[in-house]
Amino acid sequence: QVQLVESGGGLVQAGGSLRLSCAASGRTFSVSTMGWFRQAPGKEREFVAAISRSGGSTYYADSVKGRFTISGDVAKNMVYLRMSTLKASDTAVYYCAAARITTHYDYWGQGTQVTVSS
Repeated sequence: QVQLVESGGGLVQAGGSLRLSCAASGRTFSVSTMGWFRQAPGKEREFVAAISRSGGSTYYADSVKGRFTISGDVAKNMVYLRMSTLKASDTAVYYCAAARITTHYDYWGQGTQVTVSS
C-alpha cells in the first residue's frame, strides 16, 4: 500500500501562485509515476500533470501547460505542483495519485481544495 497526503491548497486571487505538496509513504518503491488530478464542482475528475519516478519525464494537460510545473524529490518521497497565473477555472479539489504501472493510478490522496477568486 502507498499512502498519499496532499497539502498547500487554499484561496488565491486570479493571477497568483500556489504550490501543492504530496507526501508519499508505504511501499513507495513500487511506484513508477506520480500525478496530480483535479475535480471541479459538477465536473469529472481530470488529469493535470504527471512525473516519472526518475523525474526525467513530465506530462501536462493542455489547459495547464506553461502555467503549472510538476517536480519531485525521490529521496524524500515528495511530489510538488507549482501553479502560476491561476485562473478561476483552476478552482477544484486537487488530488495526488500514484501508479505502479504508468497511467494506471492505484493510490489516491484525500484531496486539497484550491479556490481562485476572480
